[in-house]
Amino acid sequence: MHAHAHHHHHASGASDCHGLHNSHGHHHAPADFGNAFLIGIGLNIVFVVIEGAAGLIYGSMALVADAGHNLSDVLALVLAWVASIAARRPPSGRFTYGFKSSTILAALGNALLLAVAIGAILFETLHRIMTPQEPQGMAMIVVAGIGIAINALTAMLFLKGQEDINIRGAYLHMAADALVSLGVVVAGLAIVITGLWWIDPMVSLAIIAVIAWGTWGLARDSLTMGLLAAPARIDLAEVKQHLASFDGVSAVHDLHVWPMSTTEVALTAHLVMPGRPAADSFLRDIAASLETRFGVGHATLQVESGENPCGGCC
Repeated sequence: MHAHAHHHHHASGASDCHGLHNSHGHHHAPADFGNAFLIGIGLNIVFVVIEGAAGLIYGSMALVADAGHNLSDVLALVLAWVASIAARRPPSGRFTYGFKSSTILAALGNALLLAVAIGAILFETLHRIMTPQEPQGMAMIVVAGIGIAINALTAMLFLKGQEDINIRGAYLHMAADALVSLGVVVAGLAIVITGLWWIDPMVSLAIIAVIAWGTWGLARDSLTMGLLAAPARIDLAEVKQHLASFDGVSAVHDLHVWPMSTTEVALTAHLVMPGRPAADSFLRDIAASLETRFGVGHATLQVESGENPCGGCC
């Protein structure tokens, strides 16, 4: 016997923005971030061009590396934005899950693009160390100072949506970038005071290390999701115990928990109930309890009488 209990909660975007926060609002965080993405992408593209050009004109690899870091922000924002739009598209045709998992692919693509940027800046920095050039400290201070302001402003736009790895990624990128730009300002000051040219490529190498560290974390998380690993916050043994604790359930098997997107989790399980067929309301209660306790929004439960032990276990 198959019983299908789907416990969906789709909050309308409108109710979310007006402070009527129901507990499920966070599943739809990206809905409210359209303008934040547009402003962030626009500001950062303009700044990347200015900062990269200034770095080349004034001989500062630290500025070029910082521009690379800002470019990684633009990529992160574009990908997260595309993913947040795709995740809201309804299922159609063969895409029975809709396009939710594009958020996972976006995070992965973002990590790959960053890896390419790291290689390019590293190459140029090493080249610069071989052929020293006096960077202009004042230019570094002014340009990177503008960078701090732009990154801080953009980070503020994404302060709210931390549950979604994509929004969180965008936010952390911006916050990290503000700090990196601050580092460039300090380097510029040091060069103005001491006149030591090598401070600049050293800071560039440090920035590359920062980008590499962030890229590694992003790649690891998105790969784990791509392999459909259960989210780290969900204890599978606990879920199994929870399901088995319901009245009439003698065993639980074929339990699967996986991420449908960077924010939504699905679960399927077989419940062995020898005593009686399960009523729909019973399955709805289980689904509701899974959502409140474990944050699982899509639960599909199959009920078996357990008379034929080989039925669906093996």
